[in-house]
Amino acid sequence: MSHLTTMPELEPGQDRTMILNMGPQHPSTHGVLRVILEIDGENVVRIMPDIGYLHTGIEKTCEAKFYQQVVPLTDRIDYLCPLTNNLCYVLAVEKLLGLEIPPKAQWMRVLLNELTRINSHLVWLGTHAMDIGALTVFLYCFREREDILRLFEAVSGQRMMTSYFRIGGLALEPPLGFFEQTRKFADRFPGKVDEYENLLTGNPIWMMRTKGVAKITAEDAIALGASGPTLRGSGVDFDLRRDIPYSGYENFKFKVPVSREGDVFARYMCRVQELRESIAIVQQALDGMPEGPIKADAPKIVLPDREKMKTQMEALIYHFKIITEGFAVPEGEVYQAVESPRGEMGYYVVSDGTPKPYRVHMRAACLANMQTLPKMCEGRLLADVIAAIGSIDIVLGEIDR
Repeated sequence: MSHLTTMPELEPGQDRTMILNMGPQHPSTHGVLRVILEIDGENVVRIMPDIGYLHTGIEKTCEAKFYQQVVPLTDRIDYLCPLTNNLCYVLAVEKLLGLEIPPKAQWMRVLLNELTRINSHLVWLGTHAMDIGALTVFLYCFREREDILRLFEAVSGQRMMTSYFRIGGLALEPPLGFFEQTRKFADRFPGKVDEYENLLTGNPIWMMRTKGVAKITAEDAIALGASGPTLRGSGVDFDLRRDIPYSGYENFKFKVPVSREGDVFARYMCRVQELRESIAIVQQALDGMPEGPIKADAPKIVLPDREKMKTQMEALIYHFKIITEGFAVPEGEVYQAVESPRGEMGYYVVSDGTPKPYRVHMRAACLANMQTLPKMCEGRLLADVIAAIGSIDIVLGEIDR
């Protein structure tokens, strides 16, 4: 109720406005987001997002775990791109350790991160279209998403919370047939994107609901800390994969889709084009996948192969010590950022020289992007709030943590 007391007093003679709660269980808030609206008829006067319903204290939990035990926690930050969170965290710790990651592990990380981006964008596209009334696209998008989840399950044993990236490399060798399965998916996926666009891009109802709706300027997007498609949809050409490359992204060629209009349609087009660019990166990764190990040569940090553990006493000892005691990380602090499907995801990790992190903090792209909602919605129609929320692609688990 404290939010409501901040609403301005209405002077006698003014038009009466109404306070409306949207959420926290509204299907179009994409999670347990509560939006408090002051409306004048169908027009939005003020909008205030109210967050915290999914707060889990996950950052504090990380500080009570060994460094390697934090990886499964990062899966839960943004459940639509767990591998991206895995990558951001392990890159931060690897910086502190000074580990050199083998090329094959780096390329596998890129391949799986781009599949994760596609997976996330497919969920966004299907649900965003459904919010606005285009129901069919949801079924099409989840058809392809199921193929991607099967690839994740093949490589890690899990469809969603894979925990496949580890400090020093990967958890397991890719299974037999994985690359062939991935190539089949990569070959047919561009045609599926054509299907999505045939249903939406030229659809007059879709264009009426998205063009010129929930606009935000480049200046406002930058000032509010927006990133990802929310920022690029307003004309700011910035992508961490290209501009501050990590994990071998400098070896890949791709375009960064940018739109200038800053509206819902612009953000839609940015993500659709990203689907095409991401599958092109996947194809490059398959074509150039190096041979070699998938883990760094660091026996006191990286778990030994299971076959070695069964036959070599030294490997068994290292396995036992890493699992039961963890490994010490040199004192220091580091910030690592990656380009998640929603924008800049960053991990700030502080080490005090013990096997457990002193501090872990996540810079959530969704939290900054959600700050743009008032700029997008105030002065517009109530129905446009749904389109605006969908267009910034929020995940409340990442915002609340």
